[in-house]
Amino acid sequence: MAISLREKLSYGVAGAGGDLSYGMTNAFFSNYLTDNLKIRPGYLSGMFLLCRVWDGINDPMMGTLVDNTRTRLGRFRPWILTGGILNAIVLVMMFTNPGFVSGGVGAYVWATVTYLLWGMSYTIFDIPYWSFVPAMARDPKERNTIATIPRFFCGVGQGVVSLFTVAMVDKLGHGNEPLGFRRWAMILAGAYILLVVITVTGTKERYTPEKKESFTLKKAFITIKNNDQLLFFMVTAICFNTGWYLTNGLGVYYFKHVLQRYELYAVFAAIVAAGQMLGLVLFNILSNKFTKRPVIVGAMGSSAVGYLMLFLLRNYHGAVISGSIDVGFVLFAFFAFVCSIGIGAMFVAETVMLADVVDYGEFKLGYRTDSIVFSMKSFLLKVAYSVQGLIMGVGLELGKYNTANAAVQPESAKTAICVMAFAIPVALIALSFLVFYRKYKLHGDFYNEIMKTLRVKHAEEEGVALNNEDEVTA
Repeated sequence: MAISLREKLSYGVAGAGGDLSYGMTNAFFSNYLTDNLKIRPGYLSGMFLLCRVWDGINDPMMGTLVDNTRTRLGRFRPWILTGGILNAIVLVMMFTNPGFVSGGVGAYVWATVTYLLWGMSYTIFDIPYWSFVPAMARDPKERNTIATIPRFFCGVGQGVVSLFTVAMVDKLGHGNEPLGFRRWAMILAGAYILLVVITVTGTKERYTPEKKESFTLKKAFITIKNNDQLLFFMVTAICFNTGWYLTNGLGVYYFKHVLQRYELYAVFAAIVAAGQMLGLVLFNILSNKFTKRPVIVGAMGSSAVGYLMLFLLRNYHGAVISGSIDVGFVLFAFFAFVCSIGIGAMFVAETVMLADVVDYGEFKLGYRTDSIVFSMKSFLLKVAYSVQGLIMGVGLELGKYNTANAAVQPESAKTAICVMAFAIPVALIALSFLVFYRKYKLHGDFYNEIMKTLRVKHAEEEGVALNNEDEVTA
């Protein structure tokens, strides 16, 4: 059954809302804590790790709850609405200091509690939201299109945060950065809730077979353990995403403290957003003309080359001037664009790969577990974010980052920022590539066999005669 463009767009807009929250947390929360609440970077490493240990339990639990949900709105929409509203409220709390002394015990406790609540509420929204992809369509090409649309809107959400946060915080706070952050977070939270409501009222669930038995938490862990392709996918995605999160999270530090040209951050963010948007479109086009495997390899290669050149050009800005043009920054921006094309393509690829992993799980285990598998998407993103936080915290601590007076940073801190933002991601992409190329096998003849087997199974379950179909390739 063809899905209307209106419904696809209605589904996609909540992705922008979720990434308004995720973008603020990923790009600005660490800097807000170190520069405004005066929290030591080393503490942030432990805080992120602690919260992710809980997520290891919480995320599969949420997937199990979704799989066992039965309401008039379906399995997914009630949780999307609940999670979106809660996550928006917690976002405001994260960027609000209710009166604790900066650097005091209360500030540390508030940061930890609000971040823990943010992760839990984001899980409530994120797992059922992305579980919609295989529930809306079974055809792989249709899935590619559906997955591209929310990823486009995710890019819009990230772009809004990256492009406007610095200026809006200054404007809304009138020079008071903490006040500006709180007011800007309130605006983003309102937009988030509105977009979630549009998704919930503008979509409907498809291809959700009645479950013959209750899906328990124990069975969820067994499913994860026995789906080898899910495990290899998780390693691939965690390594790749951690590299991008490092760059994204340290971008504020880089332009604010290394270059001391904070105004260029918005320009850099616009270029990155444009590159990611192009990557989203290119993945959909190229994966329909070629198999997904070489497209994914190409995306990884584009990102690695871009990162390497960014590291080499990290201190080049202002060194060569042609009229009013900073040639160094032009080169830096160009390779940021090249890098972000690969990043955008990989974001779509990860969603499509997860949908394939759902099919593989049904093929291998005999039962379908959309939400359990997609709970790993939320988990792996937060694991990647936590690894980013761990590397950032340790790196800034070793680099002697100055939280007492953030405007004055030693050279050791500046060097640490550059290495973490542009060099470490190259090594992480190399590891991601090795795991994907050697271990991920959902492509070619094996993938075709899976899809043919499942087509026969679904036709038998629905009592539908199976017509001859074109071979699916991946």
